[in-house]
Amino acid sequence: MSMSIASQLARGKLERIAQGHKPRVLELCSGCGGLSMGLKAAGFELAAHVELDREANETYALNFAPEGEDKRAQWSRPRDMVRQNMADLVDDFGLPSSPRDAFDVLAAGLPCQAFARIGRSKLRSVTGDVDAFKNDPRASLYRRFLQIVDETRPLAILIENVPDIMNFGGHNVPEEIASSLASLGYVARYTLLNSAFYGVPQLRERLFIVALDASLGVTPQFPIPTHFMKLPRGYEGTRAVALKHVKREGSHFVPILTPDEALPRSVSVMDALSDLPFISDHLRDTSVIRKRKVQDRMSYREQVALSSYARLMRNWSGFATTGDVSGNVVRLTARDFPIFGRMPRGGDYPVALRIARKMLEERLSQERVRPGPLTQRYIALEKATVPPYNGDKFPNKWWKLDPDAPSRTLTAHLGKDTYSHIHYDGRQKRMISVREAARLQSFPDAFEFAGAMNASFRQIGNAVPPLLGFSVADSLQQTLRQAAACLVLDESIAA
Repeated sequence: MSMSIASQLARGKLERIAQGHKPRVLELCSGCGGLSMGLKAAGFELAAHVELDREANETYALNFAPEGEDKRAQWSRPRDMVRQNMADLVDDFGLPSSPRDAFDVLAAGLPCQAFARIGRSKLRSVTGDVDAFKNDPRASLYRRFLQIVDETRPLAILIENVPDIMNFGGHNVPEEIASSLASLGYVARYTLLNSAFYGVPQLRERLFIVALDASLGVTPQFPIPTHFMKLPRGYEGTRAVALKHVKREGSHFVPILTPDEALPRSVSVMDALSDLPFISDHLRDTSVIRKRKVQDRMSYREQVALSSYARLMRNWSGFATTGDVSGNVVRLTARDFPIFGRMPRGGDYPVALRIARKMLEERLSQERVRPGPLTQRYIALEKATVPPYNGDKFPNKWWKLDPDAPSRTLTAHLGKDTYSHIHYDGRQKRMISVREAARLQSFPDAFEFAGAMNASFRQIGNAVPPLLGFSVADSLQQTLRQAAACLVLDESIAA
């Protein structure tokens, strides 16, 4: 496509925004809709989305689809961005235009498993191939994304991923994407944003790429932090590894924004969770909570002072709740309940293991005749008391939340194979619930999840925190509105 035709397309889209219409978004790899929630809150129109995971699609449709069974079915249909024809997509979502006219913004949370270091090691262990992450098809989805950019010609582009995508086997993928976008007529920039600096009660560092049609004559900007905290030890080293292949000069990278110490302190775990239901059914009868579904509702806790964050989660525009909330399910292993209760806040797995061995010693001392280490009785007591994981190899497998600080990063495996987020309240003796994970990720309380517990945890862990998405989207919205206003001014002067 010639640059003049591309500029005409951009001008037409900008004129529509200048007339007061919401910018229309196509989101690829949308997941359950974390970024979409942020975009919607910032005033964008969710026009279409593409997502392959069945349960994530069902969640997306549950929260965003227009009224009507046929609409719900269309919005919940799994789609593969590699095979998806854009003209068919426009027809499917009932948009009265061609792919190049239909969308103002193209957004994507491209799968991060091949880029994240934890994902790379998992791929190596499964395949036995040290370079498995390079061969993972998900690692090349960004090339298909660039094709879709050319097929849709949006005014703006927004991509989210893990920081390690900047050091993908020595290759800086975002720099390649930014350079490719430049050849397509866009001005692109990328940087790292930490969700704790934007009102999310979670330390979650992510890479964002923002690109704008060059004809707009503006350079992408990133949101200024709204909250302050001093990052824990280790962040500088992790960042240094990710930034290793970012050139000092001639790069599209924007230096990481540092929050002002005068800003409000980052939202804590206590701020986020204290008013949610008190869950202790499992301590009396695990069968009760095993029968509970993600969709079942429980009342909020009474006589608890609401933080401003809790009020926001209850009263998010278009997603307000009243007296109860869903998602009150937790993973259950009865062996571990007493350990959870004794763990200090901020304690990790080696601490939990020492507690468990002390508990084993207490149980052994209560035996009429103390069993020897190789006896069946000893082995049975040990199995019923002590978790089987190696404390040296898995120090972060367990972690009890610190109520006075933001949470560590939530992962997609939260409900499957880890106690990385144990509730800080020792009386409840459990890991966090689906709703509590959603709160830590900044999903409003009226956002509903389709599927069972593990599927819900996976969707939450894979999502962009809506409040972080909102900060980026709001900055982008302001840029587009200003560009539209300048167009109107130029036309009035010319007239």
